[in-house]
Amino acid sequence: MAAFADWMPAVQAHIEAALGRFLPSSDAIPGRLHDAMRYVSLGGGKRVRPLLAFAAGELTGAPLERLEAAACAVELIHVYSLVHDDLPCMDDDVLRRGRPTCHIEFDEPIALLVGDSLQTCAFELLTHDVFGDPARQIEMIRLLAHASGSLGMAGGQAIDLGSVGKTLDQPELELMHALKTGALIRAATLLGALCGEAMSADARNALDRYARRAGLLFQVVDDILDCTANTATLGKTAGKDAAADKPTYVSLLGLSGARHFAEELRAESLDALRVFGARAERLIALTDFITHRKF
Repeated sequence: MAAFADWMPAVQAHIEAALGRFLPSSDAIPGRLHDAMRYVSLGGGKRVRPLLAFAAGELTGAPLERLEAAACAVELIHVYSLVHDDLPCMDDDVLRRGRPTCHIEFDEPIALLVGDSLQTCAFELLTHDVFGDPARQIEMIRLLAHASGSLGMAGGQAIDLGSVGKTLDQPELELMHALKTGALIRAATLLGALCGEAMSADARNALDRYARRAGLLFQVVDDILDCTANTATLGKTAGKDAAADKPTYVSLLGLSGARHFAEELRAESLDALRVFGARAERLIALTDFITHRKF
């Protein structure tokens, strides 16, 4: 098994190449829309969600061709959410992944259409015959749809927008981020596992527990980085949440408290993986990357 330091960039490069194949060519009409879709999807990002899908796929012996389709589907949903999140009517940002945001590089109508198109492209990927099991595909489509909609990511974003200038207690903050960030991270993990052999109910429950805590961990670390890292390192505007008076784990718990909570979540995430033994090596290393990342 390759070392994590080699595995992660290899998977990231594989996802980059797969996205390049799956996305429409800039030469296809309408070229400007397709150019914008490729602009926001390629050439940047940590690819944490695809990495989670690939790592979870190792638990079930998932074939590469299934993993790349499922991982790219989740990543396209994530990228669409970033494009819409950056719009003036949402978080109004001008920088993403170290480059001008979509509506700055192109325009607002194109940015809206890019988000719409990436979302539908994601679900199209899950219909590919590479999965070979229509019942499993329906389960995967339902999982991603639920994680993306009003009871998942979009719902969490709505709560976030409605919370500006307000003080949320910790359960309220956890609910918001379980939807806004955690739902898609959970979906990525479970989709990766669903690409392989069927899991027992106990194993699936353990993986679900892991994914839920890892999703919250990712957001807590994001909140910490928003107030400790600079714009050049993050590739997006640093200090944005504080400037917008948004409730975060740092504003609620303080920087030291947020860091302590992140370590608690890391421990809970790793504990959920114990049932898988050595097969969870990638997920364990990825959890540490999420915890200690600098961007």
